[in-house]
Amino acid sequence: MNKKLTLGLVAAGLLSAGVSSVAVAHQAGDIIFRAGAVMVSPDESSPVVAGIAEFGVDDNTQLGLNFGYMITDNWGVELLAATPFSHDVSLGALGKIAETKHLPPTLVAQYYFGDAQSKLRPYVGVGVNFTNFFDNDFTQEAKDLGLDNLSLSTSWGFAAQVGLDYNINKDWLVNASVWYADISTDVNFTLGGDAVSIDTDINPWVYMVSVGYKF
Repeated sequence: MNKKLTLGLVAAGLLSAGVSSVAVAHQAGDIIFRAGAVMVSPDESSPVVAGIAEFGVDDNTQLGLNFGYMITDNWGVELLAATPFSHDVSLGALGKIAETKHLPPTLVAQYYFGDAQSKLRPYVGVGVNFTNFFDNDFTQEAKDLGLDNLSLSTSWGFAAQVGLDYNINKDWLVNASVWYADISTDVNFTLGGDAVSIDTDINPWVYMVSVGYKF
């Protein structure tokens, strides 16, 4: 095989590899849809309630969905959504006293490291979280102790994330990501007929593993 033919084959191979690499990477104009398991793990705190303890809030895992758009090869925006999270609320030795559900849509601006030829795309993001609480109710045992009329106020707060996409091919990717959300709510209820309001921080860490598809 002569030198020119060898160089030609090498050049063709490199060109083919380059085209393939570009095809699997994120680039301006891509719409990215991801779906997977997302867990909310609250780092809650509150004043001591009724001289007993602070509120406790358990973890919950749901179907996570997020929708991303690449503005440039490196800058993007993303909306995190999920099926409703359900949490048990506890109070020290009393154990579970209530249940609540919430939806926490989160919108972030993102910066992706690497370039349009990178199969691995780590990224960071900052933005805003909105959380709406609903289906709030005390257990019957708590109601028997005089607790009633539970409601939680909505919350707006700061959000941040880090994540990593691995592009399998030009269409599919796998993802792992972590969020932190600043969520505070006024927990309002009556105790023996008297109105009570407890300023409570939820401030969860949110973990997600997912599969994504690019359009």
